[in-house]
Amino acid sequence: MKPTKMRNKLIFRASQVIKSKQISSHLSKDLQKKYGKKSVRVVEGDTIKIVRGEFKGVDGKIAKISVLKNSLAIEGVKKEKTKGDKFDVYVHSSNVIVTGLNSDDKWRISKIEGKKPSKKKENLSKETKIEKTTESKEDKKETLRKETKIEKTKKKEDEN
Repeated sequence: MKPTKMRNKLIFRASQVIKSKQISSHLSKDLQKKYGKKSVRVVEGDTIKIVRGEFKGVDGKIAKISVLKNSLAIEGVKKEKTKGDKFDVYVHSSNVIVTGLNSDDKWRISKIEGKKPSKKKENLSKETKIEKTTESKEDKKETLRKETKIEKTKKKEDEN
């Protein structure tokens, strides 16, 4: 299969889940140094700067994300119709740079930083539970072995 056909299949014929994962944009230089990543999946509430297009240089927060258009609606970026109504302008996610991350989702931030999103307290309690269960299983096996040895010796005595 030709590369263009493969690319089109991945991009244009993708399911909704895969399309939503494809909505990402580059991080600013500061965030790239901080997190060690070049791009990140975009979420509502992230602050961005438009790099290309009609609204080049505009900063704002993401108001809406359109999965079908693979683009973002930004607060403050609107156009007027001839009757005077205003409507949101959608900018493609590749034409923006993320300058600030929405830190409401702690799991997302920990994944970007490269840490495990689980809490330490929960891990400690799980480890102690696992240790207790393994110890109790080993103790049970030992007691069964001792009981079988005692039973065998009794049988030998009875036979004699």
